[in-house]
Parts: sequence; C-alpha cells; structure tokens
Amino acid sequence: MKVFFIICYIDNNLLLEYNIFTIVFIGGHMEKDIMLYYIEIVELLGLTLGPSYEIVLYDLRREDRNIIAIANGHVGGRSVGAPLTESILKSIVSKEYENINYKANYNSVSKNNKIFRSSTLYIKDANNNLIGLLCINFDDTHFKDLTAQLMSLIHPDEVIEKINFEKLEDIKFSDESDTIGATMEEVADAAIDRVLKNSSVPVERLNKSERIEIVRILDDKGIFMLKGAVSYVAKLLHSSEATIYRYLNDINSNK
Repeated sequence: MKVFFIICYIDNNLLLEYNIFTIVFIGGHMEKDIMLYYIEIVELLGLTLGPSYEIVLYDLRREDRNIIAIANGHVGGRSVGAPLTESILKSIVSKEYENINYKANYNSVSKNNKIFRSSTLYIKDANNNLIGLLCINFDDTHFKDLTAQLMSLIHPDEVIEKINFEKLEDIKFSDESDTIGATMEEVADAAIDRVLKNSSVPVERLNKSERIEIVRILDDKGIFMLKGAVSYVAKLLHSSEATIYRYLNDINSNK
C-alpha cells in the first residue's frame, strides 16, 4: 500500500517546498522513500549555508522529472515544478553520471543574468541507476559588492584602478555552462539560442537539413526529455509536432 502526501514549510529565513512523495508499506512495515531523507538535507543546507544558496532536489523516477523540493528558491527565481536545466539534461543523455558521483563548481546563469557557482550530486540506486539530483547554486553578488566597497575604503585610487572585478560580459562561458530556467520554455529558449548564436539565417528561413541539425543538437542536449518540449520547439522552428517527431525518429534510427 502506498500513501501520498504533500508538505510545505515556511519560516522567515527559509522557503522550503516539498512535492508529492510516497511511503510504501512492505510486510506491515513502513518504508520511507529515499527522497524524504534528501529533503531533510535540502532543509539543512538551506538553513546552514544561508539565503545566498539555492538548494534543489529532483526525483528522476517521476515522469515529469521536475524540482520536488527547493530551499531559498528566490536565488534562482524557481519553485517546485521547475524543469531540469540544460546542463543537467545533457549530462543525463551522455550518462556522465556513470563515471562520476558529482560535478562541482561550474558556472551557471540565472534568467536575470546573475552568475552562480553551481554543484550537482548524482543520486544513484544500488544498481548505479540515476534516480535523483541534489544541486547547489551560490549567488555571490552581495559578496562581490561588499568586496568592492571594502577595497575602495582601504586602497588608494591608483590601486583600485588595477583591480578587475568580473562582470557577466567578461566571463567566457563554454557550451558546458548552464542556464537556469524556471520553465520548460526558458530552458528550451536558452538551448536554441546557443545553437543559433553563430547563424545569420533567420529561423523562418532555415531549410530542412538545417532544421534537422538543430533538432539533433537539441536531442543530444536532452531538451526533448522536458514535457511539452516537442510542441514548443515545433512552434519556434515554424514546423509541426509531427515534423519534429519525424526528424527525431530519423535521427535516432541512424544512431
């Protein structure tokens, strides 16, 4: 027998949201779902690290694979139900998790162009299957501002002129850099923007082979794992859902 429940906990310093979980009764004994233990870790990290750290938990056993628990969601502007990010989708498709247990200190960018330092723990079962993700995103904006203020107080002007503080436009992001989106549309838009950034041809003027190549790249990035992505990408590429599914079938049949 399974029991479903929802929990939501709020205090002045931490917003922690939980989604639906199950408790399974086996042989008359209650078996607590493993993700419930990770929810406690989300809450602990949110309180311990403070409001500049967003702590996110995904349960990949669920059909939607969206966020199921989050602490300090104001950092990235997300809440329970937000989708996987582009970088995480790609790591799932490439099965990067089979050889590593975590990915630490990579750059990600929020939808309002804040730079985060991000880390992801791959949660696996006894058979090394990926079942969840615990992600930490640190927004150091306030600390950089404080550093700049302190430096202006304790150093002469000629020293200040030699100090370079990183801005978003100064940082070179690779294709592995992540863009955090609160919705499927934002994640898909970011992925397509990356694909088209070097193209001078408007989307509506792309030929069939160019559209297929875009779909192939998006598929490699795992974008079509997101619910509703096929319909949304079809709209962006001025195509039909049937056409996108046909492209995907052709692409996967040739792998």
